[in-house]
Amino acid sequence: EAMPQTSVVFSSILGPNCNRQVQPGMGERGGGASNGSRDLIFQDGRLTSGSLEALMEHLVPTVDYYPDRTYIFTFLLSSRVFMPPHDLLARVGQICLEQRQQLEAGSEKAKLKSFSTKIVQLLKEWTEAFPYDFQDEKAMAELKAIAHRVTQCDEENGTVKKAIAQMIQSLLLSLAARSQLQELREKLRSPVVDKGPILKAKPPAAQKDILGVCSDPLVLAQQLTHIELERVNSIRPEDLMQIISHMDSLDNHRCRGDMTKTFSLEAYDNWFNCLSMLVATEVCRVVKKKHRTRMLEFFIDVARECFNIGNFNSMMAIISGMNLSPVARLKKTWSKVKTAKFDVLEHHMDPSSNFCNYRTALQGAAQRSQTANSSREKIVIPVFNLFVKDIYFLHKIHTNHLPSGHVNFKKFWEISRQIHEFMTWTQVECPFEKDKKIQSYLLTAPIYSEEALFIASFESEGPENHMEKDSWKALRTTLLNRA
Repeated sequence: EAMPQTSVVFSSILGPNCNRQVQPGMGERGGGASNGSRDLIFQDGRLTSGSLEALMEHLVPTVDYYPDRTYIFTFLLSSRVFMPPHDLLARVGQICLEQRQQLEAGSEKAKLKSFSTKIVQLLKEWTEAFPYDFQDEKAMAELKAIAHRVTQCDEENGTVKKAIAQMIQSLLLSLAARSQLQELREKLRSPVVDKGPILKAKPPAAQKDILGVCSDPLVLAQQLTHIELERVNSIRPEDLMQIISHMDSLDNHRCRGDMTKTFSLEAYDNWFNCLSMLVATEVCRVVKKKHRTRMLEFFIDVARECFNIGNFNSMMAIISGMNLSPVARLKKTWSKVKTAKFDVLEHHMDPSSNFCNYRTALQGAAQRSQTANSSREKIVIPVFNLFVKDIYFLHKIHTNHLPSGHVNFKKFWEISRQIHEFMTWTQVECPFEKDKKIQSYLLTAPIYSEEALFIASFESEGPENHMEKDSWKALRTTLLNRA
């Protein structure tokens, strides 16, 4: 059976749960916290649930309290399931104003300055972790409104004002970079699809193929890793959370997640499919069986090197390409391939028991990354499709709210933990030297359409049974009529 492309419906059984708990290290709120702050439930020092209002209040600092950074990340990430960021910012602004008024009533300037500094720090962490939240004009307006309020207490030296100015400048640079990346992704969005001649998909024997560009499996695996890290690095935590927000927006109207599919997720999903189709194209368009055999063995070696590096996404894409029907049906070619190494790869990616073998390998790579002394050992690129399905399924099997009406924050701790771990992996700098010639070929080489793949496949090895003969006949008729 062919390995799935990443556009498959999200549904899988969640893998073994990680028993490691995220310890938020919460302190007690003070200095004017409302009664809503008491509406939080802790178990063994870990926040497990609370009303949405109480969770929002727990986010906002006071004179004597600053929220744990793990909590800030988790709540800001998960809050978008319940409300858009600009609404949360508006509520944070209201809470800040209430606390500021209480401090002003007590004529405590020192405490007011301390409170303002903490609010700026919270906003700084927000803009750094989730800059894309502020692309929305409403959110930017709320941010500036809060900044204006906290600077009113600033003294002549203007330390709070300077901190806010630096924060806004950094935010605008982040948004500008994101915008440029989107424009670039839009230009590179659609791969070149080569439909091939009407009934002759084979290219001239002298035409360049991947082996003419790079014959070393390790080097190609390294260049694939370069491309993977460049593309996955553009994915933000909030992009991943849209998987949940989007589903909730469809299931019930009170959850207004951003319905826009992000460029980064779309581009990364597209890359997997393009790599799979490129592998199939490189194999099917080869004229001679001996060369096709060598091509298959080469890609098997490339996939194995990807596995050794920790680049599981490219490995899965290559295996998927070799399992596509036009390639898998080439029995005469496969009979000449030394398949022992391919069998090992397929064992690692065996879908039984919820990809248990793959998850074991991924866990080993993650442990290696944590104790790594070099960048080469830090690389972990999971199969993105499986990661997304795990997040989706984790959300699906646990409710957002408990029977008490509280937000099921225990669920969001786990989602946040998995997304944070993924984001840590994406920040690794690729240690391999970049080869522009090889990367250019991987990213721009024409890819056969599904029809062209089947034409090339049937030209290599004719149909063997009635079903294939009927398919070949129907395909020829369709193409001739179209011509």
